Amino acid sequence: TKANKAYGGLSDADYKKLANLNFKNGGKAFTEVNHNQSTLVKNSWKVNRVIYSNLDSLNRTSRPNTAFLEKRNVANDSLRVRQFVEPAGWHYNRRNGTQIYNRGHLIAYSVSAGIDQSGNYDPRNQSGDQNNPKNLFTQSAFSNQKIQTIFEAKVRKALRQNKRVIYQATAIFRGNELMARGVNLQAVSTDGTLNFNVYLYNVQPGYEFNYNNGRAKVNHQIQVNE
Repeated sequence: TKANKAYGGLSDADYKKLANLNFKNGGKAFTEVNHNQSTLVKNSWKVNRVIYSNLDSLNRTSRPNTAFLEKRNVANDSLRVRQFVEPAGWHYNRRNGTQIYNRGHLIAYSVSAGIDQSGNYDPRNQSGDQNNPKNLFTQSAFSNQKIQTIFEAKVRKALRQNKRVIYQATAIFRGNELMARGVNLQAVSTDGTLNFNVYLYNVQPGYEFNYNNGRAKVNHQIQVNE
């Protein structure tokens, strides 16, 4: 996970540290990293684009995706299409109508309008990032819909205020496991008014995951504090 020195972000040492964190039952759904201060270099914003890392040898999104965003990247939700990519550790939701898994976007659909699969801005592409294998990981529905959206909303708000934002998301895997233990999200605006660095546990209330293969089983003891 060699961080590009020019724009900072998650270091190899911090990646390992996060990979070894265990969620404590009943604990908070996320934890602050580096006192909630991003390690991205704010003056590295040069061009509106996303740097998508290649999948690793296990087909996982285990390296950072880094986005250099501006107002025009706020996406129109009505252009979303059905997702069909099956990321590492993916299983279909078959639990009495309860959604357990989501295809989690690293760089959110809602802030990637105009970005093509190679990460360049194309004004003809009005949609956000959709079925890009380099940008999707197997994420719990709870982590994706209840927690990650909080931080994506902060990024959207800054973009709507015409700020330029660097946003980095890294799915964190332990060893050769196919399902991520969590995801590191960090962002900074070039004026410094937006700044966060958090780690979201990839957990689901009422379910227990086998991170080796992503399978879930019902466990009513599992509680997550929002």
